[in-house]
Amino acid sequence: PAEPTLVLRLKFLNDTERLARVRPGDTVGALKRTYFPGQEQQVRLIYQGQLLRDDAQSLAGLHLGHLSVLHCHLSPPSATPAAPGPPSPRGPGPAALGLGSLALPLFVLLLALLWYLQLQHRHVFTATATTCLAGLTLLVTFVAFAMYRR
Repeated sequence: PAEPTLVLRLKFLNDTERLARVRPGDTVGALKRTYFPGQEQQVRLIYQGQLLRDDAQSLAGLHLGHLSVLHCHLSPPSATPAAPGPPSPRGPGPAALGLGSLALPLFVLLLALLWYLQLQHRHVFTATATTCLAGLTLLVTFVAFAMYRR
């Protein structure tokens, strides 16, 4: 007799779902190969709070029922495959400081300098220039709060 099929719900982090038709005798690895071809190493399956690490484990051994939910996490593919072995002697270094990470502090420093000059040399700044400086200060303040609120 043919082995009965189960329908499993594969639920992703963005709350989307896919239905998977499997046989109880199938393994976790076979499920990954069938429904995530080429991404077997990036997919993590979680059932009842437990990460399914053993690809050789059968689905029957997990006691999955019809419409059981398997949570799926797909990690982005790594640029270079990690070779098993000892870690590199340097280890992960600090993140490089790019121009993007320095832009906001530079704008704040520039605004502080402009406000200092405005207070020390009022005769050089017109009312329009002072108003523009105040508006620019408000804009940079909103951007700063928006960036660091995350």
